[in-house]
Amino acid sequence: MEYLPAIEVSTAATPEFAVIWMHGLGADGSDFEAIVPELGLFGCPGVRFIFPHAPQIPVTCNGGYVMPAWYDIISLDSTSRSVDEAGIIQSRAAIRNLVARENQRGIPSRRIFLAGFSQGGAIAYAAALTHPERLAGIIALSTYIPSERLLLDELSEVNRAIPIFAAHGSEDDVVSLELGIRARDFLIGQGYRLDWHTYAMPHSVCTEEVAAIGNWLQNELNSAT
Repeated sequence: MEYLPAIEVSTAATPEFAVIWMHGLGADGSDFEAIVPELGLFGCPGVRFIFPHAPQIPVTCNGGYVMPAWYDIISLDSTSRSVDEAGIIQSRAAIRNLVARENQRGIPSRRIFLAGFSQGGAIAYAAALTHPERLAGIIALSTYIPSERLLLDELSEVNRAIPIFAAHGSEDDVVSLELGIRARDFLIGQGYRLDWHTYAMPHSVCTEEVAAIGNWLQNELNSAT
């Protein structure tokens, strides 16, 4: 089995949990590596953070420029996206391979979180909500659901109660707050419960948000042990 190249950071010598964290369009796995010590996980069970690098593909909405991307975006505006669903399925499979590798390394699926920012968050939603085994949770930052149809066809009953931390910037001019709210409302309509946050920020993360992610993750780690 082939695996995406990735950066790994562990908070203990023998991690009990894993977080697979996907970067945004045009970035790479190093984008969120520095966030680990900021999450305040001292005293929590050990976590292995995996920051995979997306493949280099042409992105239509950027003039066909080749860049790291989880799937092609055909067109975009402030309220919608036209995307390559086959690319989403391919990236979802690649993330499932990373989950399987963590299983082989001794971390069961129920102790694996999927996280992502922007396009990476879209893959976190797509992979976690359709995963056939129970996962630990989702962290979805400044993101959206690229294909509701794709999810509706394959929603996993075992992950209906999955904890979800979702956050968005009120001044986001890349992935509009409207798209984030649409994803939130879609999930609530399907019976999911979200820990939803908004921050006065553009398409980025902020100190207050990182602290909230850390608090949420600490609670989930400690309640699972």
